[in-house]
Amino acid sequence: MRIEVEFFSTPGCSHCDRTRDSLKVIAQAFGEQMVTWRHIYLLDELDYAVEIGVLTPPSIAIDGELVFPRLPSAAKFREELARRLEREPNHEDGIRPGGVK
Repeated sequence: MRIEVEFFSTPGCSHCDRTRDSLKVIAQAFGEQMVTWRHIYLLDELDYAVEIGVLTPPSIAIDGELVFPRLPSAAKFREELARRLEREPNHEDGIRPGGVK
């Protein structure tokens, strides 16, 4: 089972652009089979963003739950992904979060 990270931003948000790529690299380090990354322009999916509580970009939801209404530090983001992945039972390929067997 994998988790889905949704990064909410708006066009022209320089803060969003600067942090999006670095946080995406962290998510991808867990492996594509474990974490999927979805970049959402807030205005394109405004109803969904409001439904889960996004008030201002940049924000991050994990599995449809607004977890970071403001951007976390890289360490906090990595810790949250690892915590959620460790809750997942029986990793089919025998690899734990972070690529550890």
